[in-house]
Amino acid sequence: MSNALPRSATTVALLADIPSTGHVGDARAHRFPLHGEGIGERSAAFVAFAHEEVSAGRKVIALHPAWRAADAQRAINFARASLRTDHIAGIAVDLSPLALSLVADQLAYLAPYLPPGMVAALCDELPKHILAGAWLRTVSGLSTIPTSLRQHVGSFAPSVSFLAYCAPTPRVGRLRPADVPGSLPFRPVPPVQLLSSTPDPGITGVFDDHLPQAIQPVATRSLPAQPLGPRYWGTGKYVEFVALSAHPQALAYAASSLRTATCSWCGEPMTAGRCPFCAATAAHGNAAPPAPPTTARTLAPAPQHPPPPVAPPPGAPRSERRAPRPDTPRTYSR
Repeated sequence: MSNALPRSATTVALLADIPSTGHVGDARAHRFPLHGEGIGERSAAFVAFAHEEVSAGRKVIALHPAWRAADAQRAINFARASLRTDHIAGIAVDLSPLALSLVADQLAYLAPYLPPGMVAALCDELPKHILAGAWLRTVSGLSTIPTSLRQHVGSFAPSVSFLAYCAPTPRVGRLRPADVPGSLPFRPVPPVQLLSSTPDPGITGVFDDHLPQAIQPVATRSLPAQPLGPRYWGTGKYVEFVALSAHPQALAYAASSLRTATCSWCGEPMTAGRCPFCAATAAHGNAAPPAPPTTARTLAPAPQHPPPPVAPPPGAPRSERRAPRPDTPRTYSR
């Protein structure tokens, strides 16, 4: 008998023009590109969607790029204020478009089997389990990841290119072919899959000659370029990539890595200083140990059947309110 939560518990939305990779099958976050003439028009679709979800008893986790946050934060605030609810959590994620697209769909995949608070906490945890970045011909326009003056000057040399990483930690380095295998900041648990995309297929030679050999994936997929890729990387001469583990228990392990405490107001498990839903702090003395790994679940190829549930860690009863409600609900952005 399944111990999964009701499938209606949590809905994951992504507020940006970031199409799905399709890597997690039919489990996809709801996309809102926020197009339109004014902020009202750009927000309208998400506000209507949030109204339907909250009215149906579901909590909404609204992800958006930390580097393109203004319109998304306004849409989230409009939805929270118009519905007078704290059941909508706005979470900024500092990832490149391809990596953010994958993480959003992974969260949607896990959402039926975890409490909303744990799904929100995984926004920070899942990027720690992937290697994401890009091969760049130049970093002169890169503003989303710290770069040095020397790297900017090196961009003018015709034979120089760079590897920039946004996960699990941001860093930029010059691509030196002999050093690539030893300079990778992280290696996902084998077997590894590699996703990549570029707006210019004619420039992939350097990437193809070095990154796959260093990462040693068991499978690779070339995807259409993300519309916001040039905005994030500051150039159209890039090959964006995400390396992730295809181990059957990869997502279960990530979920079991969380150590949560219970929100003192709404009872959601949380890992941050303030609850992403109601902005209250955690109750004292009720931190929960990580949940044990669960039955195996394969991410690729896309699952054909619902995965086994990930058992949520124990927490204090949700019915016990131990602290006064915050005066006004706020959107919490990481």
